Amino acid sequence: MSDSKTSIRFELNGQVVHADVPNYRLLADMLREDLGLTGTKVGCGVGECGACTVLLDDEPVNSCLVLAASVNGRRLTTIEGLADEELHPLQRAFVEAGAVQCGYCTPGMILSAKALLDRNPCPTREEIAVAVSGNLCRCTGYTKIIEAIERAAQPPGSGDGEVTAG
Repeated sequence: MSDSKTSIRFELNGQVVHADVPNYRLLADMLREDLGLTGTKVGCGVGECGACTVLLDDEPVNSCLVLAASVNGRRLTTIEGLADEELHPLQRAFVEAGAVQCGYCTPGMILSAKALLDRNPCPTREEIAVAVSGNLCRCTGYTKIIEAIERAAQPPGSGDGEVTAG
C-alpha cells in the first residue's frame, strides 16, 4: 500500500483534532488504534453488523466503511463523547431496561438511537426498530433495546404515557 498521507482536521466529541492519516486508513482503525477510542467496536468489518457505528455530522455511519481522510472538516461523535460526569439518558435507559448483555453492540445501538431521537424525539416502536435495523445484537433479541429507546424518548416525569384527568 502507498505511504501517502492526508492531513485532516475535524471535531471529535467536541474537541478539534489534527491528524495525518494514511490514505487507506479506515475511520474505525483511526479511532481505535490511533486515538485510543475503543468504545467503537469492529465486528464484521464489512458494514453489516453496525458495531462500529459512529455519528458523522449527526448521522449514523459504519466507521469500518469510511476512510479516515473523509472526516476532514466534519463533526464526529463516538460513544465516548456522549457522557461527561453522568451517563447520557440513552446510556442510563439501556442500563435500566437491561438492554446491555455482552455489550459489544451497545455503543453502535446507542449512537443509532441518538441519531433517531435527535431528529424524532417521540418515535413509534416501528420507527425505533427501523432506526436500529442496521445494528445486529446476538444477545438481547431487541425487545429490551427497543424498550430502552422508548424509555429514553419519554420526557422526564412522563411516567408510562398515561394521562390523568385533573
